[in-house]
Amino acid sequence: MSQGWTRYYDAAGVDPRPTVLAALERFDRESPGARFAVDLGCGTGRDTLELLRRGWRVLAIDSQAEAIERLRAQADLDGASDRLETLTASFETANWPDADLVNASFALPFTAPETFDSVWQRLTSSLRLGGRFCGQLFGERDEWVSSPPTASGDWSSPPAMTFHSRADVDRLLGDFDVEQLEEIEEDGTTAVGDPKHWHLFHVVARKH
Repeated sequence: MSQGWTRYYDAAGVDPRPTVLAALERFDRESPGARFAVDLGCGTGRDTLELLRRGWRVLAIDSQAEAIERLRAQADLDGASDRLETLTASFETANWPDADLVNASFALPFTAPETFDSVWQRLTSSLRLGGRFCGQLFGERDEWVSSPPTASGDWSSPPAMTFHSRADVDRLLGDFDVEQLEEIEEDGTTAVGDPKHWHLFHVVARKH
């Protein structure tokens, strides 16, 4: 287990990401009721727990066993464990059933470039018509393109990561009605407080 992930889990917030909230609001307006979601790179569960609170069934996937353990402990406390399935696996090896929502908050960029397209194809194929993807993609001017997180000494080796241009993002979303696409480039900090130049895309998109 990388110290980088443990440090991140200890510092990560508990509020659901704005992108998953935006997707859920659209579902609520269209057809209220419980649905099925896949949370890729669920971490300690900030988005999964919100989905469970709203009555959704969720398959939460993360490559780190510590993340799944932390999520399951919280779901048990919330009394929602009967609607939660978990899987410890990488995006490259994970399989999941058809879903109404695939959420990947700050997760897909941690896919190796040589496997990103196949993971994305699996994601889009698993979405039912009218289903949604929400999450983030990292831009080509993000600081981690040239200075991966190992620079701070928190990772045993550099994580394999994929970055995209705006044209790349538009191509990836070709099978979707784009409901939110916000490109951000700014100096800020990471979840653990390290300074970082961010270039990223916040996405909510509906499969047509």
